Amino acid sequence: MPEERIGLLGGTFNPIHLGHLRAAEEIEEKFSLAAVLFIPSYIPPHKLTTEIAAPADRLAMVKLAVQGWPRFAASSIEIEARETSYSITTIDKVKRAYQDAWLFFIVGVDAFLEIETWKSYREVLEQCRFIVVSRPGYSLGQAKKVLPGEYRDKILDARGLGRVGQSSIRKNQIFLVDIQALDISSTEIRRRIRRGEPIKGLVPEAVEEYINNNRLYQE
Repeated sequence: MPEERIGLLGGTFNPIHLGHLRAAEEIEEKFSLAAVLFIPSYIPPHKLTTEIAAPADRLAMVKLAVQGWPRFAASSIEIEARETSYSITTIDKVKRAYQDAWLFFIVGVDAFLEIETWKSYREVLEQCRFIVVSRPGYSLGQAKKVLPGEYRDKILDARGLGRVGQSSIRKNQIFLVDIQALDISSTEIRRRIRRGEPIKGLVPEAVEEYINNNRLYQE
């Protein structure tokens, strides 16, 4: 019986937008994931804390955004911990919750290029499979250069593959995946809000309504 596959998509989600959902949809289909967990961070270790909405607000927006997506779910695992969010801690908790599942850690290539700065990054690489997705302005090929030699043979360039079947998946594998990313960023959304410009079409309608009702990101 094939193992259940669970995708983990962490981030600040400040705010979550349609680009996040589009990327998750492509990965969910390509890897036949049973679920994608959207995991907003409590305190992201690699980002400055200015302009970041309260954890409760970011979690609420994620919950609103994934409504209507049967395989997407919001996870409060990092926010409930109320401490700096480290991937190694999150993966350990998810592994205990989904003991028989294959975990796929979904990350943009821009973040993956900094993986050697992550807490216990070697242990992180041993705990699950990675899906490294393309980002505008970055080359997926760069991902092959940032890891020590013993990890490079675990990298599979999946850009030419359709659906990733059971035979293509090995333990601790790192997949490079090119996605049709939407040119949307949370930074640009916050900038538009500060200037009083519309964000319609950049975030789900329910998220836009939440931002307006709670006056988030306004000066």
